[in-house]
Amino acid sequence: MIPQSRISPFARKVFDELPLPNTTGANNFQNLPRRTGFSDKGDLKIDHALNAHTSLFARLSQRKQNDLVPAAIPGPSGGASNGHVRVINQQLTVGATYTPAASQLVEFRLGISRTKAGKTPIDFGGPGMLAGYGITGIPEDPGVSGGLNTQSISGFTAMGRQNSNPQHQDPLVINPRLNYSLIRRSHSLKFGYEHQAVNTDIEDFHPKYGQDTYAGQFSRAPGAGASSNFNIADFLFGARSAYSITNSLVIKYRQRMHFGYVQDDWKVSPRLTVNAGLRYEFSTPQYEDQNRLSNFDASNNTLIHAKEGSIYDRSLVHADLNNFAPRIGIAYSVNRKTVLRSAYGISYIQFNRLGGENVLSYNGPTIVTVLINQTPGSPSFRLTQDGYPANLAVPANYSPLTSRVTYIPSDFRTPYVQSWHLTIQRELAHNLLLDVAYVGNHGTKLMVLADWNQARPSRVGESLTVDQRRPIQGYSFIEIAYNGNSSSYNALQTKLEKRYSRGVYLLNSFTWSKSIDFASGHLETGNGDTSRLNIRDVRNERGLSGYDRPFNNTTTVTWQAPKGHGPAAFVWGRWRASVINTLHSGQPVNLTYGPAANNQVSTVLNYRPNVIGDPMTPAGQRGPNNYLNRATVLVPTDVTHPYGNAGRNTARSSPYYQADVRLQKTFPLHWEKSRLEFQAECFNLLNKTNFAAPASSRSAATFGTITAAYPARIIQFALRFAF
Repeated sequence: MIPQSRISPFARKVFDELPLPNTTGANNFQNLPRRTGFSDKGDLKIDHALNAHTSLFARLSQRKQNDLVPAAIPGPSGGASNGHVRVINQQLTVGATYTPAASQLVEFRLGISRTKAGKTPIDFGGPGMLAGYGITGIPEDPGVSGGLNTQSISGFTAMGRQNSNPQHQDPLVINPRLNYSLIRRSHSLKFGYEHQAVNTDIEDFHPKYGQDTYAGQFSRAPGAGASSNFNIADFLFGARSAYSITNSLVIKYRQRMHFGYVQDDWKVSPRLTVNAGLRYEFSTPQYEDQNRLSNFDASNNTLIHAKEGSIYDRSLVHADLNNFAPRIGIAYSVNRKTVLRSAYGISYIQFNRLGGENVLSYNGPTIVTVLINQTPGSPSFRLTQDGYPANLAVPANYSPLTSRVTYIPSDFRTPYVQSWHLTIQRELAHNLLLDVAYVGNHGTKLMVLADWNQARPSRVGESLTVDQRRPIQGYSFIEIAYNGNSSSYNALQTKLEKRYSRGVYLLNSFTWSKSIDFASGHLETGNGDTSRLNIRDVRNERGLSGYDRPFNNTTTVTWQAPKGHGPAAFVWGRWRASVINTLHSGQPVNLTYGPAANNQVSTVLNYRPNVIGDPMTPAGQRGPNNYLNRATVLVPTDVTHPYGNAGRNTARSSPYYQADVRLQKTFPLHWEKSRLEFQAECFNLLNKTNFAAPASSRSAATFGTITAAYPARIIQFALRFAF
């Protein structure tokens, strides 16, 4: 019990601005906020035949989108959402095609794409932290300020602003390409060159409005078990375990890419066709227009800075010159009804963007992200209501001991993916085709994140902070983006297709697959999964991919009514009905827990608990309130081993079933070829409740419960007049 007099004014105000509970249980608030979206698109295309051999075209496109994405928790203390999302995209494409001879073709294309995309919080521009909450040290700049900053209580839904808001990225891409095709007897040859110039203005460095974290469980009594409820108590006292803030700046990233290829389609015989090609890719590492970037030099534990000069001087990463991508494919007609196809190829990943995590400008003194980890009793311990020190995140005060350092090894190699398949296609009957395929791919040298300066575990009875236990003293969190990930995907894929005849079309696609990797992409994590490796035990990070769904089946049936005759045909004829039935396995769920501050080895990792049995509640007893088994998932108590024995992504959410229906009809109006098009759509026709994944943090009171579901039945109508 915490006396009212001990609750800080800040915590009282934040809690007072939360909505009242509207349901019982650990998940005591439900809400279905309304999301709005406006999208406007326009296209203009001009084609011109210059002469019998040459044709030209130009196309201009624009898309403008404005969305309001509300928070799950409304009010000033909610707000942890994308808020106002605004995107404008403009594209210009021009092209020319020249046919010098019947066996030759020359194609030129130039594409220019410009995008301005960003988001701002719901309370953007309102009273800031000083005026609204009495908290000092937070920027009052109108380009940043407004509302409650991020209050992150481990084990509970975050309050206040989303910590990555506001932000924007504005890329400009110039993409010319030239292709030459030549037919020589049984060979169809193609040669080509492509260039991409990518200029991106980035303002995506966070938390620029400050973030307070409560994960230390400082109010836990000696001998008491770990519980996220103690983090709530810490919040009420204002005893934050960490606070962080970043300065704001627009940087101008640049990258230049050159690609060349040769390809041959060879008709070896009437039954056999071989496609072979080779592509070479060169891409500069990303550099900054004004050389405002730095990198960590692990050979002497110092920061080095970009300068004018070579590609390496400007990017601090050596260019990879070995990006050859061969590919080969065959198609063999076994007989009139059976075709065998197979292919293999390599593709390179030239652009890696993990939010701001692999941006070398995200280093001091350009970008200063200050992270202060706290322990009780320290002379510098600051309560939440004490605010932030003045001018904390400015270049003059930069220190790698309190700021994140971004590190990309100078010998970073270009990640690549090998893909292959073996497919048999068979005509079972007239207009009925069956495809059976083995499909696989293997990702190599994929970029992944980790804490290069990960601390050693605490010793029994020790109360040192994470920074005091790090191997490279004088530095705090060193985030490395390196070639540490790999992936493997193997699948049986089948497709049964009845081509359209007698008013009926049928397509059934089935996949049985397995995907394994060491971490998810940084912007693709979900259900407790992580994008950062435990760099001291990478082997045990290998597990099911976050997107692994072993079984997928989609059935599509389309039926069109006969045209009919007479006046009745206007009403009853030519209706088209489509049904899409989707079934797939649930998503992997990664079990986690939140260790106390002195038990952590890094402030950015997801820690896994111990398991002593199946983490899933037995099927006959499983429900939304007890999907995961609290009795078999335990929080580790040995401070020397903060990682438990649970593997990555070892649980799975419930399967997904949905049937969608569409009805369409065109009414001819016989007025200058005009027509009226009617369409009715019903998503989730049977109103099946498809549950989202359960809460997977063992430290949270909501562990094992399901708090969200996919959309219920949605019906929509559309009417279009074409003339």
